[in-house]
Amino acid sequence: MSDFGAPEVIATGLRFPEGPVPMADGSVLLVEIARGTLTRVAPDGSLSVVAELGGGPNGLAIGPDGAAYVCNNGGFAWTEADGLLFPGHAAHADPCGSIQRVDLTTGAVTTLYDSVEGERLKGPNDIVFDALGGFWFTDHGQVRDTGRDHGAIYHAAADGSRITRQRADMMGPNGVGLSPDGKTLYVSETMTARVWAMEIVAPGELAPPPPWAPGRFVGTPPVFRLLDSMAIEDSGRICVGTMVEGGITIFDPDGGGSAFLPLPDVGITNIAFGGADRRDAYITASTTGTLYRVRWPRPGLTVN
Repeated sequence: MSDFGAPEVIATGLRFPEGPVPMADGSVLLVEIARGTLTRVAPDGSLSVVAELGGGPNGLAIGPDGAAYVCNNGGFAWTEADGLLFPGHAAHADPCGSIQRVDLTTGAVTTLYDSVEGERLKGPNDIVFDALGGFWFTDHGQVRDTGRDHGAIYHAAADGSRITRQRADMMGPNGVGLSPDGKTLYVSETMTARVWAMEIVAPGELAPPPPWAPGRFVGTPPVFRLLDSMAIEDSGRICVGTMVEGGITIFDPDGGGSAFLPLPDVGITNIAFGGADRRDAYITASTTGTLYRVRWPRPGLTVN
């Protein structure tokens, strides 16, 4: 795809990075799931640990208070093959996922949520803040010897005071993003490789789903690929990290089809837009432990 710049390696040696967040000082915050850390990548590619999170830190966003909010899936068992790192089953027999808050000045970590209505969170995965300061997050579930959990979508207050389940029984929801007008929530499912759109009818509240589907169907890749986390362009296009055939799948929000940018890793998990013109796409290539930067043909949406 000639409109895209060549991928530039920003950092290597990461342990399954996800959740990149470009910062105003030119650094990039991200999580390393296999290392259990919140890590800062300096502009020169050097790495420093901001906080030890434990478990499996997965999704990351900056809240209205300037703190980092992390979806922690509880941890995976890991397999290395041919120099690549792959997550497998849950590391623990019982669910132990949580939402964590990290003070970026001190590195102090607190747990905001680990359950809803008395039920433990299973595998929190990705997070996006809305314009009112609350956040949406996906719980992907986990795979254990007894089978696979169903996943769900939640909305929560940033101060730890309220959490609600807004969509249950999804098939491994992963990436989550908001439309430019903030009225539509987009969610990708990993194993079905589908992107869904859901109408937001009130702050933190989704419209009821149609029969047999969690929302309006947006799209799916034309060949076997798995979908991970996402970022939204200013144009409204939905850019989703894609695995098996690694790259970024770019979906038309109205369901008009998709394009694909191939990248050199079978596990492209996440994308975030930064830079002065928001056309620097920071992309996590997780199985090789690499952070890339790609010049994008269009600006990304400014996140809340």
